[in-house]
Amino acid sequence: MSEETIDGTNGCSKVRTGTQNEAALLALMEKTGYNMVQENGQRKFGGPPPGWEGPPPPRGCEVFVGKIPRDMYEDELVPVFERAGKIYEFRLMMEFSGENRGYAFVMYTTKEEAQLAIRILNNYEIRPGKFIGVCVSLDNCRLFIGAIPKEKKKEEILDEMKKVTEGVVDVIVYPSATDKTKNRGFAFVEYESHRAAAMARRKLIPGTFQLWGHTIQVDWADPEKEVDEETMQRVKVLYVRNLMISTTEETIKAEFNKFKPGSVERVKKLRDYAFVHFFNREDAVAAMSVMNGKCIDGASIEVTLAKPVNKENTWRQHLNGQISPNSENLIVFANKEESHPKILGKPPALPARLNGQHSPSPPEIERCTYPFFPGTKLTPISMYSLKSNHFSSAVMHLDYYCNKNNWAPPEYYLYSTTSQDGKVLLVYKIIIPAIANGSQSYFMPDKLCTTLEDAKELAAQFTLLHLDREHSLFSLDLCRRIWRK
Repeated sequence: MSEETIDGTNGCSKVRTGTQNEAALLALMEKTGYNMVQENGQRKFGGPPPGWEGPPPPRGCEVFVGKIPRDMYEDELVPVFERAGKIYEFRLMMEFSGENRGYAFVMYTTKEEAQLAIRILNNYEIRPGKFIGVCVSLDNCRLFIGAIPKEKKKEEILDEMKKVTEGVVDVIVYPSATDKTKNRGFAFVEYESHRAAAMARRKLIPGTFQLWGHTIQVDWADPEKEVDEETMQRVKVLYVRNLMISTTEETIKAEFNKFKPGSVERVKKLRDYAFVHFFNREDAVAAMSVMNGKCIDGASIEVTLAKPVNKENTWRQHLNGQISPNSENLIVFANKEESHPKILGKPPALPARLNGQHSPSPPEIERCTYPFFPGTKLTPISMYSLKSNHFSSAVMHLDYYCNKNNWAPPEYYLYSTTSQDGKVLLVYKIIIPAIANGSQSYFMPDKLCTTLEDAKELAAQFTLLHLDREHSLFSLDLCRRIWRK
């Protein structure tokens, strides 16, 4: 440790020597009975705690802690995080200088304790003006592999990945929305451990590695949203994927009503997947077991319980582009490939007002904000210098798409009509000047909206989906990855 650090406990500014640091840590170890070891740039407190028997806690018990003051150590941090429950292991990342690196990982003995830590300590003011961030940490065992030849089958991809990397457990491949005999040009590879996945990524990441003569894209997959069992026990909505694009909501409703007429409340279909809402959970569970694997319009469908988005994490999903501020809760279920905003083959959640169904009071979205202190230096920046994951709307994605392809901005043309009940319904036509003389001169969705914002967002989604078919390289860049750590 460095000879002098600042003791900021309770906002004090006393100089604390290295000897005092060591004394404070020794006192913590004596008080708690935990051991402390420093190795590979991190200091481990516990793991396991005294008296622990059996295997380590399961996945979902660890949280990531960021924005820790660099001069704060375990003697101050551990008591704060013990408020949420029993700590199995506390790992503080360390610099050679003796300061911490500003982040840590805290593993609790149960998932419930980890979730409580997120609720009570995220954005916690650990010192005056210093707010820490706390979120779930997952040992990611899954990689995203892009630019795979679309004619390759799951078995071929699995065999090839086993040849070039070790520890492959499974491969997840999704069929194309327009041609079920082909894949979507990407796959998710599951490994036996985080280490195996990391070693595979290290081998494949340089960008020069090829499969079947194609240079592939490799990155961590984005973590799937975890939903607690109590919440899942209340779900009465089914998620249905691998539908034909031509299959209608009416057909889906009729098929799911066959086993019990009148059990389906409504259906919301988005491209090649849908959400089937039931009046009763028991009917939803029964329909899931009956309908999973059945054929609708020649396509073998997959049916699971939809995973509702955790309301406490809604702000994170909004900023990542998963939902729009006026999205309908049950349309933003995070399931498999559709859960990530940057997958252009699958549109984000459609607004609640799309079919004239008005949501009376859209949920208020908490935004992720940071304190803006006087004197903070601001730098002018162009939106086009950002990455695609900085945009949360299809309108912004489309503008970004055009710029990256050196095209002129999209042109929006507004049209209206009147519904049978007298409502003004709106739709946008979009023209991409750079390709207006090509195979398609304009893009216009087949649904009308009651608000201007929804109409523009829907038109942009529709355009991106169609551009995706013709410009798959850009799609793959935006398609990133369920389960990334």
